[in-house]
Amino acid sequence: MEPNYQNQPNYNPAKEPLPNATTILVLGILSIVLCQPLGIAALIMGNNSIRAFNAEPQRYSEASLSTVKAGRICGIIGIAIMVLFFVLMLAGISIIPFFDRYENFND
Repeated sequence: MEPNYQNQPNYNPAKEPLPNATTILVLGILSIVLCQPLGIAALIMGNNSIRAFNAEPQRYSEASLSTVKAGRICGIIGIAIMVLFFVLMLAGISIIPFFDRYENFND
């Protein structure tokens, strides 16, 4: 017969992982590699999970919090890549008339 530890005062059940921790990490990594707008979803979901952890830290595991933080960081990097891409694209588009003017000047 196994002893029943649940009635002991120091009984500590295993903590559950944060909801969507793995999904947040996958979305964050995919935002860097494939599709930068996924970083926005990873950031929003990550913020919600961290808010849930701060509300009940005794309920959730620290390992899942680390996974969520890593996913958020990857999402932020993906968003930064997206913003950099758009800035460079706008700079390239704004330079086109400048070169077009000099090309017509030489004719």
